[in-house]
Amino acid sequence: MKKQTAGRNMLGDLAPKFAELNDDVLFGEVWSREDKLSLRDRSIVTIVALITKGIFDNSLKSHLINGKANGISKNEMIEILTHLAFYAGWPNAWAVFSMIREVYKDDDNIHPMFGLGEFNSKYSQYFIGKSYLNPLNVKGVNVANVTFEPKCRNNWHIHHKGGQILLCTDGVGWYQEWGKPAQKLKAGDVVYIAPEIKHWHGAAANGWFSHIAIEVPAKDASNEWCEEVSDKEYKKLK
Repeated sequence: MKKQTAGRNMLGDLAPKFAELNDDVLFGEVWSREDKLSLRDRSIVTIVALITKGIFDNSLKSHLINGKANGISKNEMIEILTHLAFYAGWPNAWAVFSMIREVYKDDDNIHPMFGLGEFNSKYSQYFIGKSYLNPLNVKGVNVANVTFEPKCRNNWHIHHKGGQILLCTDGVGWYQEWGKPAQKLKAGDVVYIAPEIKHWHGAAANGWFSHIAIEVPAKDASNEWCEEVSDKEYKKLK
């Protein structure tokens, strides 16, 4: 976990001991126990506690921002609020939606170059999360606009014979080859995936990702799907 300095930055001159306890104990000793409870789960617990107590100031907004950074998607946050409304009060949940809209506003700004397309149901068994596919009409070459929701990634897989080219068009994503460090992707990046290379690609935890996938034509080309990219592997990516 990244070292917390918010207490000292905001209260170091006024309440140095409080700032020390905030940064070094609350975050340094409690939040940092990721082997016991993940940052994502700690964010959920904290957000729910603040809403239940009726705290809607900047501290809640800060924890919503942290929750997003820790991997809570917009849809998950909305579902948390919807569920919480029946236990912590409808007005309490209602009051948070404007913050959700602001914190997750960038998630509404994904603009797939050739359109979102339809839910990729044909290959959904090889994905964690939802992806969307818009096939493009290119004679003799399999080309599609592929869009991943936050945290969505495909399984490890291998392109036999042909290979693939990814043209990244919007958002932030990840690409990794077997045995190598993951590579962060952004709009404008181009990835060539050689045949017989085991790899995966997908979206970052806190945002959508879109790219154009071009299958390199080759005789007897095929695709082999392998194991999932585990949550443990994926959560290591920063």
